[in-house]
Amino acid sequence: MRYTGYEQIWMFLIYSFLGWCLEVIYAAAGRKEFVNRGFLNGILCPVYGFAMVFMLVFMDSLKGTWFYLFLGCTIVGTVTELITGLALEKIFHLRLWNYSEKRFQAGGYICLTASLVWGVLGLLVVKFINPFFLIVIRKAPGIPGMALMVSSLVILAADTVTTTVVLLKIKNQNPAFAEIAEGFTQASKSLEGFIVKLVHRRVNRAFPSLEAKETEEEQQERICRETIFAYGCSFYKVFWIFMLGAFLGDLTETVFCRFSMGRWMSRSSVVYGTFSLVWGLGVAGITILLYRYRNREDRYIFLAGTLLGGAYEYICSVFTELAFGTVFWDYSKIPFNLGGRINLLFCFFWGIAAWVWMKLLYPKVSEWIEKMPKKTGTWVTYFTLAFMVGNVLLSGVALSRYSERANGIQAGNEMEAWIDERFPDERMERIYPSAKIRR
Repeated sequence: MRYTGYEQIWMFLIYSFLGWCLEVIYAAAGRKEFVNRGFLNGILCPVYGFAMVFMLVFMDSLKGTWFYLFLGCTIVGTVTELITGLALEKIFHLRLWNYSEKRFQAGGYICLTASLVWGVLGLLVVKFINPFFLIVIRKAPGIPGMALMVSSLVILAADTVTTTVVLLKIKNQNPAFAEIAEGFTQASKSLEGFIVKLVHRRVNRAFPSLEAKETEEEQQERICRETIFAYGCSFYKVFWIFMLGAFLGDLTETVFCRFSMGRWMSRSSVVYGTFSLVWGLGVAGITILLYRYRNREDRYIFLAGTLLGGAYEYICSVFTELAFGTVFWDYSKIPFNLGGRINLLFCFFWGIAAWVWMKLLYPKVSEWIEKMPKKTGTWVTYFTLAFMVGNVLLSGVALSRYSERANGIQAGNEMEAWIDERFPDERMERIYPSAKIRR
């Protein structure tokens, strides 16, 4: 089932509210008092909204299989919780939850019990709860429903901005954000007393471990970022890791197909160059998520890579099918597969690749990238970024027309006619030999 944007936004708001209710009840049961443990001040907990919308969109093909639906929801919920936890601690040094004392946990961000809860919640929502809400959304009056939705989004945006500014002011991590917070305060003295102090008081009550002083380690890291190109896990470092991963991933798959299938075939994701976006984004994502844990035990890196890689490949499969009507891989004939989109063997490959990358290759690659002159590296990065953005956009348009031509849709304007001329079916089949068109 495909949901409209209007329906997805409403589902996000509904499950964000229900998630907030669950968090309040859980906190009240443990602390015997009402505490808003959410990141925001309002009655929405976006991590639940995003997780449930992802489950509803990406798990639709698994509705008929209870076990695989449960497993898929478990993976999506766990990855969402992991990414949210890492992002909050990276930006704000803030831990909304900590599973360190639980068994079978990873970094305190995720644990087996919480993952199973995500699976059960997702199963209940997809099979039983969401059909009811979907009927309500579709039967609700259009104009009042749209007005209420827009009002809720505006309030959510204001709450997000206010909370973010105040938290960054408390942490004082970035002088630029400190100036924004100061400007926010000076803009309205009356609102400062009512909003900023209110948020400040709530945050300190909910998260008393926040400190404002910059540590010596943070100061040293800030100096290194100012003098060394692509220091640490910066944007420049991640971008060049993406480019290297995209190129080496394409090369690896091409060689693998040569020896496993007996012929050379393109494995590129774009029309110009030998780059596999799935591998590039996967390597970049693994680097971002596991950077601070790169010195942990081998089994930790392997398990994290297996889980994250499998979830990432599944999401990529659904996204490309929804966006372009094209299936780029199908594992239905391989044992232990999940809807033909991922399989256990290839998930283990992701785990092995994560270990090889973080333990063996990343230290050397990171050192090479940081040797680039700062000014030259910056300009080359933005030039290459512009090329890749244009390449990806052109590839998306070409794939869309390839799918439309297969379904008998003729070019409707000069641009589509130019695309048909430059990228006919023969050329597209050479670039994407494994692609299957959904008719």
